Amino acid sequence: MTSVAASTFLVEKGLPALTKTSLNPYAPVAKWILGTSTLVVGMVHVGGVTRLTKSGLSMTDWKPLGSLPPLTTKEWNVEFDRYKAFPEWQQRKSMTLDEFQYIYYWEWGHRMFGRVVGVAFAAPWMYFALRGKIPSNYSNRMKVLFTMGGTQGVVGWWMVKSGLGQDRFGDRKEIRVSPYRLSAHLAMAFSTYSLLLWTGLGLMQYPNDHLLKNSTTSSANVKLTELTKSLSTKAIQHAKKTRAGAMAVTSLTAITVVSGAFVAGNDAGNAYNTFPKMDDQWIPMQDMIDSSLQPFYRNAFENTAMVQWNHRVLGTSTALSAIGCAAFGLLARRGAGGTSSLTPQVKNGLKLFGGVAVGQMSLGIVTLLNYVPITLAAAHQLGSLVVLSSGIYVVHSLRYVSPGVLRLVGTKVVTNVAKNGSATASVGGGGAGGLAPNVMSKVV
Repeated sequence: MTSVAASTFLVEKGLPALTKTSLNPYAPVAKWILGTSTLVVGMVHVGGVTRLTKSGLSMTDWKPLGSLPPLTTKEWNVEFDRYKAFPEWQQRKSMTLDEFQYIYYWEWGHRMFGRVVGVAFAAPWMYFALRGKIPSNYSNRMKVLFTMGGTQGVVGWWMVKSGLGQDRFGDRKEIRVSPYRLSAHLAMAFSTYSLLLWTGLGLMQYPNDHLLKNSTTSSANVKLTELTKSLSTKAIQHAKKTRAGAMAVTSLTAITVVSGAFVAGNDAGNAYNTFPKMDDQWIPMQDMIDSSLQPFYRNAFENTAMVQWNHRVLGTSTALSAIGCAAFGLLARRGAGGTSSLTPQVKNGLKLFGGVAVGQMSLGIVTLLNYVPITLAAAHQLGSLVVLSSGIYVVHSLRYVSPGVLRLVGTKVVTNVAKNGSATASVGGGGAGGLAPNVMSKVV
C-alpha cells in the first residue's frame, strides 16, 4: 500500500468508539460515565422545570442527606406554615395546600434527583476503583468529578437562600433568587456534565490513544499517533484550524448558556417579545441603561433589556459561528494528494454542530415570541446542552491534531533522525504522506 493510500485509509476509517469489552477493557467504565452524564442532563431538565414553575423556594431548609416529603395532612400543614413565614408567600396568599404540594414536589424531586446522581456516580466508582478497572491517569479526574457533584448541592442551597430574604423582590415585586447565584448553579451543572462527557469519550477511545497493560506496541504506534503521522502538512494545518474554530464556538456556546441563566434569573424572557428587533429597536439604548444600578456594570447582569439583548447577540453569534466552522471543515477538507484531513467522526460531528446550533437559535426565537411557555423554555435549555455536547464531540474527535499529540509525534521524528542520521526522515516513516522534521516543528 502506498503512503497516500495508507493515509487515505487511516483518515477514512477514523477512530470509531470502542464499545465492546473485548476491544476496550475500559468500555464498562466509559458507559458508566456516559450514563452518569445522561442523568445530569435529566437533572438539568428537572431543575429548569422547577424554576419555570416557580417551585424553587417551596423548601425553606436543606438537609444534605435528604428526607422524605410530608406524608400526612398534618405534616403538610406544618410545611405549608413554614413556607408562609418567608417573603414569597406575600405574592401567593391565594395558594391552596394542593398548589403548594405541586411546587413542593418539584423542588423535592429536583433535590432528590441530585442525590440519586451522586449515588450513581459514587457507588460504581468505588466498585471499579477497587477492581482496578479505572486507568491510573483518570484517577484524579474521578476525584474532581466527585467533588464537583458534591459542590453542586451546596451551590444550589446557596442559590435558594438568596431568595428567602425581603431584599429579593424584583422590578415586578416578585421574589427572585440572585441571578448571579442562579448562573453559578447552572454553570456548575454544565461544567460537571462537560467533564463527564469528555471523560466518557476519552475512555471509549482509550485503546486507540494509549498503550494497554502488557502491550508490546511502541508508544509511537497507537492508532491516534499513526493517524496523525499519516497526514500531510496541509491536512494537519486544516484540521488544526478546524479544531481551533470548534473550540472557539464551543466556548462561545458556554458563554451563551451563562447569559441565558441571567435571562432566567431576571425573568427577562417575558419582555421584548418580538424578533429581530426589540420593540421596533435594534438596540434599545434608553432601556438598557438604568442609572440607579450602580456600579454601572450591573446593567449587563440585572437590567432586563441589556440582559436579553446580550443573549440575543450571543445566541445568534453562536449559531452563525457554528455554521461557519462546519462549512470551513467540510468544504475545504482536502490535503495533499486529494486526501482528507477529517475523519468520519469529525465530519458527522460538524454536520450535527451546525444543524443543532441553528435549531437552538430557532427554538429560542419561537420561545420568545410565545412569551416563554414552560414546554418551549425547558426544551430550549435542553437544546443548549445538545449544542454544547456536539461541540465537545467535534473537539474531542480532532484530538489527533491537538498540541500534545503533535508534540509527541514531533519528538518521535527527532529521535528517529538522531538514530538514523537522516535529515529527510518523515513522520509517517517515509513516503509522500510524511512530514520532514523541520516541517513538523512548524506544525507544532
